[in-house]
Amino acid sequence: MTPDQYCEDKAASSGSSFYYSFRFLPAERRRAITALYAFCREVDDAVDECQDLNVAKAKLAWWRGEVGRAYLGQVDHPVMRALQPHLKAFQLPQSQLEEIIDGMEMDLHMVRYQRYQDLLLYCHRVAGVVGQLAARIFGYRDERTLEYAHELGVAFQLTNIIRDVGEDARRDRIYLPMDELQRFNCPAMDILHYEESEAFQALMAFQIERAQEQYRKAWDLLPAEDRKSQRPGLLMAAIYRATLEEIRQDGPAKVLNQRLSLGTGRKLWLAWKTWTFGYQP
Repeated sequence: MTPDQYCEDKAASSGSSFYYSFRFLPAERRRAITALYAFCREVDDAVDECQDLNVAKAKLAWWRGEVGRAYLGQVDHPVMRALQPHLKAFQLPQSQLEEIIDGMEMDLHMVRYQRYQDLLLYCHRVAGVVGQLAARIFGYRDERTLEYAHELGVAFQLTNIIRDVGEDARRDRIYLPMDELQRFNCPAMDILHYEESEAFQALMAFQIERAQEQYRKAWDLLPAEDRKSQRPGLLMAAIYRATLEEIRQDGPAKVLNQRLSLGTGRKLWLAWKTWTFGYQP
């Protein structure tokens, strides 16, 4: 199996919305973004699929070393072998790949966030910088596009947090800010015990609206001249926003007991519609 095929299989098996947006890209950009996505999956799995804290730390330390070796042209893992040729071609900063690892490392120590501002650091590391790396691969002319990409990445992460509340609770993680739970009179134990209270419904409605506003904020930052090149990110935005709307319509409390995901057919339809007719903010 080639390194590129390894990354392709990694992306396809995840069922992620990201995978469907890659399909419309030219071959080189598709290989690059698929390798970047596979890298993110590998370092995320190093934390989520490991029960031993010390082993998880060791895995992330190894990946940090592998990133450094990639910029020296010395790599071992098939994901980094696939990504390495694109580091210079698309000017992907080493510091940003390392920041992604910093974000994954936060999951080893942080299972609660007191304030939204605290959560934003996590979102910046695991999603905002990923958005900027992706924007470089997609291509851009205006530097403001990197700011748009960062804010769009944060919007994706806020959507993931909303979608995965129940799944995260089963790992004893609550990403929703503690001061907001207090504001809506929703005890953390209600989430950990999957209790579908009116307080939780109100809390989640607030989270959904904030995420939707984050998408609008990102769109407003995207320069018109880069809207065509950044269409893959906008495809993802269409799929993610549709997921938010499904959660809102079905009742936000359902995320406590199930992980909502759009079907493959609908994802492909949304991707084609957005690619063909443009993004509707």
